[in-house]
Amino acid sequence: MFVHPSAEVEAGAVVGAGTRIWHLCHLRAGAVVGRDAQLGRNVYVDDGAVIGDRVKVQNNVSVYAGVTLEDEVFVGPAAVFTNDLRPRAVNDGWTLVPTTVRHGATVGGGAVVRCGVVIGRWAMVGAGSVVTRDVADHQLVVGNPARPIGWVCRCGTVVGHDAEAPPAELTCADCAAG
Repeated sequence: MFVHPSAEVEAGAVVGAGTRIWHLCHLRAGAVVGRDAQLGRNVYVDDGAVIGDRVKVQNNVSVYAGVTLEDEVFVGPAAVFTNDLRPRAVNDGWTLVPTTVRHGATVGGGAVVRCGVVIGRWAMVGAGSVVTRDVADHQLVVGNPARPIGWVCRCGTVVGHDAEAPPAELTCADCAAG
């Protein structure tokens, strides 16, 4: 594990072997980060947030309580996750609303993910999109609000352009060839 000297990892945070934590990161007690993850500059991981193995979180991302990033997720720079549907400066009775980004999914830079949604396995959220609804496995969504425009292979190649129905095969020719 590597922790940059300017990063703060509180006692009680769990960090897996091989993980790299860069400049000005802050991991709260109770945060969980898996093995071989990479946390870019100024990443904040809250108590109750879970980051899986081989996840890459780019600069300036806050992963708040209730957010789970499963294994091999990519989060682009300055993406935003929320965890409260009715935020107020003073609210003693707020309710944490969980969000899950499934295995291998990508959340593009500057995207906003509203709490309570699930982003499916190998799905891709375009940069700057605002996700307000669940995203299916392998689905490609873009815009504000994010809308489906196609389907992607595990490698990220677009394999279908029908926004509603996935193609019979969700693997591109290059990946199928091995």
